[in-house]
Amino acid sequence: MAITKSNHEFDQHDLLHVVADKNNPLPRSILRRTAFQLLDGEWRFALDTKDRGLREQWFGHHIYTEKAAFPGSIESHLIAAKKSVEALSLYNDSDEVVAWYERDFSIPEEWSNAPNRLTQLTFGACGYETRVWLNGVLLKTIEGEEVHLGEYSSFSYELPPELLQPSNRLTIRVADTINADIPRGKQASRVYKQGGIWYQTVSGAVRSVWIETVGRNRLRSRLGVISSLRDRLVEFDLTTRIHEAGEYILRLTITPHANSKTDVNQSPITAQFNLSLEAGERVQRIPLAMPDAKLWSPDAPNLYHLWAELVAPDGNVTGIETHFGLRKIGAHGPRVYLNNDPVYLDGILYQPGVSTFEEMRRHLHAIKKLGCNLARVHIAGIDPRIYDLADEIGLMLWVEIPSPHSSNQFSRDNHWAELQRMLVFIASHPSIVILSLYNEDWGAEDISTNVETRKYISNTFDYLRLFYPQLLVVDNDGWNHVSRNGRLSSHLLTAHLYTPKAEEWASSLDRLVAGETRGVTAQPLIVGDPYFYTGQTPLVISEWGGFGFTNYGGPDANEEKTARIRAFKREMRKRPIAGDMYTQATSIEEENNGIIDPVSGELLVPAGLLDSNSLLNEEQKIKAE
Repeated sequence: MAITKSNHEFDQHDLLHVVADKNNPLPRSILRRTAFQLLDGEWRFALDTKDRGLREQWFGHHIYTEKAAFPGSIESHLIAAKKSVEALSLYNDSDEVVAWYERDFSIPEEWSNAPNRLTQLTFGACGYETRVWLNGVLLKTIEGEEVHLGEYSSFSYELPPELLQPSNRLTIRVADTINADIPRGKQASRVYKQGGIWYQTVSGAVRSVWIETVGRNRLRSRLGVISSLRDRLVEFDLTTRIHEAGEYILRLTITPHANSKTDVNQSPITAQFNLSLEAGERVQRIPLAMPDAKLWSPDAPNLYHLWAELVAPDGNVTGIETHFGLRKIGAHGPRVYLNNDPVYLDGILYQPGVSTFEEMRRHLHAIKKLGCNLARVHIAGIDPRIYDLADEIGLMLWVEIPSPHSSNQFSRDNHWAELQRMLVFIASHPSIVILSLYNEDWGAEDISTNVETRKYISNTFDYLRLFYPQLLVVDNDGWNHVSRNGRLSSHLLTAHLYTPKAEEWASSLDRLVAGETRGVTAQPLIVGDPYFYTGQTPLVISEWGGFGFTNYGGPDANEEKTARIRAFKREMRKRPIAGDMYTQATSIEEENNGIIDPVSGELLVPAGLLDSNSLLNEEQKIKAE
């Protein structure tokens, strides 16, 4: 990839026909067609066990005696260096682990000579706490942070031109922690120890790092998409970053996405908007009518390609591109509706753990083969390219904020900050239809006794309902849903039910449907004000089965497991239930209950097993005969 000689990043032919690279090497879903350089590979490395690096100013000079792969967790590096004892005891003496990485790099000459350009440094994900020095000078993120917090999403730096040299030294200090007050997801902490359903820690650099050339005045690689079905109107939330104030032009071009079934011969939709922009950042909503647009769904994942250009006062053009789809998700009465049509959620719990991107690709294709229309990505941050894949193959996603493991004001502040980081990267994907705030009280352990915890959950639900109407929101998945004056702070009433016994299973379903909220799930279904369930909210069995895992019981053999799954699915479809999520897609550590091989992606059970509509059709055929 190279910078074009003109001030346009695409010529006119490319503008109307380009699609996102199938082999996008960067962990992001909104692309720039500009030059980039991956900095992945072997870095100088030091484990700072005494946390001396800042005091001794290692960012200025330090003699490194080890090398490590970047990206790669600190744990995996120690194991590769045959220090498995150190890896297992990493957090024995302290809640925090500190590591330093350093490497040299050069800026391509053509970048330095390009007018109106900057070099941007981006980390796909690293942390929990990251500091970066360029040639010994501490950098600030684009958001102005000297210390970036968070380990699940990307963050960027604009490299000051005056600091760049023919050869540059990049130094990174990463501090990770098992402090229960920060977003942990399923990683072990001081509260929840590794074992059973809690997994190993993954500390440090977990995704790629790269430099790229970007415009001084540009659109940032983030997008929100809200669509209205009634008038086929789509609204884009675009973020401008401006160094020179002035009168700018925003140009949008929409074409059918090459990988979807939209009409490839459809004429491009173009629009132009004048913007008076001050220096700094702002989000601008742009409406655009698409009267002939086809809607996105699992059965017909129709996508469109967006190319957005920002034209500066001097005529310089920068742009971003991505795909999007039009769809509407809703919850009314006992049903979930997709594009105003009722849809049953045939889902599965998916925990990617430390799977590679290629393994996750295989997992998603296998989930689709199982007959699922939805995967519940369980409190984990994942490579954004997986969202792209779900968009393209037609698989709805239920995503969740990696939760803290304790409940206090500090953990709630961290949870809110993680939510804001997450929303930046999920708001443009038609596949992402549900977002959970918490799961089984993890990070909200005092939900039944602390009004502040419930108030935070309710206020967050109200915020998301107002500003992110493209999402259904679940307050606390599994049980202890928050009721305010008899109204849930959740679009769905979800329940976790684990039993291998058929009679107990049918009885529990009957009790839930009848409105019983105590004694059915492990904790009360409702917390706060009284809530009288009569079908006014969709009921989803969001975890069940888990057959083969010691804690859940049930058959180990795949043939017996298949028969039990079919029987339990039939019981749910006999009742006014809106969807279910089987536990789980792939086995992970001690939780050995997957029905997909975690490495190959091969199914361990018959294809179509979780497609309840097929089960119902089979029954109808048998009855007809």
